[in-house]
Amino acid sequence: MHTLWIAFAGVALAELGDKTQLLSLVLAARYRRTWPIVLGILVATLVNHALAALAGAWLGTLLTPDMQRWLVGLSLLAVAAWMLKPDRIDADAAAAPMRARGVFAATTIAFFLAEMGDKTQVATLILGADFHPYWQVVAGSTLGMLAVNVPTVWLGARYAQRIPLRLTRMLATILFAALGLWVLLR
Repeated sequence: MHTLWIAFAGVALAELGDKTQLLSLVLAARYRRTWPIVLGILVATLVNHALAALAGAWLGTLLTPDMQRWLVGLSLLAVAAWMLKPDRIDADAAAAPMRARGVFAATTIAFFLAEMGDKTQVATLILGADFHPYWQVVAGSTLGMLAVNVPTVWLGARYAQRIPLRLTRMLATILFAALGLWVLLR
């Protein structure tokens, strides 16, 4: 369960203020249909992070343990540095009525595409290369995404401005830097 909690904490902190959290906020404000949005986020994250963790696990088999340690450690430090740059998303303020199926499909596709190459996907790939079992990386990273995005969807734009995003970005930076140093020095 150690792997699950590391993946959960790392991804949850990385997601705070991330473009996919902002996308969750935009979708909630635009469609006002919480369940289809939450389910779309769940499906998109499961598929995206399962592929990322699988790719990380595969890459982990190709590298020697020493090469893997250096690659993972340096990658975690790079993600820590990446966390210092806040994400932004352009929001379309116009509301469009849509059925639940359409909201689910729009959310799933938009969230999956927005997550491609995102900090949390890269973090999941890195965790998949170094932490086992695979299912705990996927479960932890998915739960971390949901822990941040579900409240964002439910609470909406009204309370989003009260989250200290700079502080959370700094905490995530410290976490990824500490994990990177831990991997390099163990």
